[in-house]
Amino acid sequence: MTEPSPKNYAYDLVSALDAVVGVRSTVPSDAHSADRLGTERSGNGCIISDDGLVVTVGYLITEAESIWLVANDERVIPAHVVGRDQESGLALIQALEPLGMVPLKLGNSADVMVGERVVVAGGGGLMNAVDAEVVAKQEFAGYWEYLLDEAIYTTPAHPHWAGAAVIGAGGGLVGVGSLYVQQVTQNSSPIDVNMIIPIDLMPPIVDDLMRYGQTSRPPRPWIGMQATEFGDNLVVVGVTDGGPAANSDIRVGDVVIGTGAKPVDSLGDLFRQIWALGDAGVSVPINIFRNGEQIEILVRSEDRTRNYKMPKLH
Repeated sequence: MTEPSPKNYAYDLVSALDAVVGVRSTVPSDAHSADRLGTERSGNGCIISDDGLVVTVGYLITEAESIWLVANDERVIPAHVVGRDQESGLALIQALEPLGMVPLKLGNSADVMVGERVVVAGGGGLMNAVDAEVVAKQEFAGYWEYLLDEAIYTTPAHPHWAGAAVIGAGGGLVGVGSLYVQQVTQNSSPIDVNMIIPIDLMPPIVDDLMRYGQTSRPPRPWIGMQATEFGDNLVVVGVTDGGPAANSDIRVGDVVIGTGAKPVDSLGDLFRQIWALGDAGVSVPINIFRNGEQIEILVRSEDRTRNYKMPKLH
């Protein structure tokens, strides 16, 4: 991990890193997300307002019953969930005590170029920051029914990526760390990278998150089917217990070949076809290949957030 040197940046890097805090949360053991994400979660967040509003990655605080922020001066501050956006994966939390730190301004992720140097930072100052390079801007599709049209990818990968702040050349926040993945380069050798959620997805939804705790747009249909690409095939690798796909007899090992009359050629293509059918609750025709036979299974979708425990009000 290459620690950035403040002298190499046109902005005050040390001050900018003070706006990055640790995020700790606890989740009830019977929460919908507990089995997959655990009951004790840790990551990072970035202060973006004078009154202690912090942006982070949503999975850190999903169904959380308690949240704590850890400042660089080792203060521990209680916080609560303001809102979470299922589509982007971003979330807002609010400090419940004064932080006394200068917030980081929002940059423009659309302006970030491949080859640009950025700082990927977790809470803890310089010792937990990485001098990184943007190596790609491209689509990301996650098996948990998640899709970004243009994610940002940086290397070297930050070992504590969850909610990490990505600071651009102008000193503004341009992205929020989401994942640690491997990416194949032009010479076919894989490299470790962080997948970053572009911060440009935040401004259009911030008012809704502040007012309602979620966006006002109708929820997308969710079927609880985890699929991944194996060569030219799209294979079911898991189904959520009690979810729509499981209840409709979608099985692990099924090969997904289309939705209705439309063939699919990628995971992102599958999600776009499902979401184009309508809002949560719409019936989704999934065409699969199983034991040498093509089958169409009709799956009644749901709003996935209905399975989540709601945060306590403060």
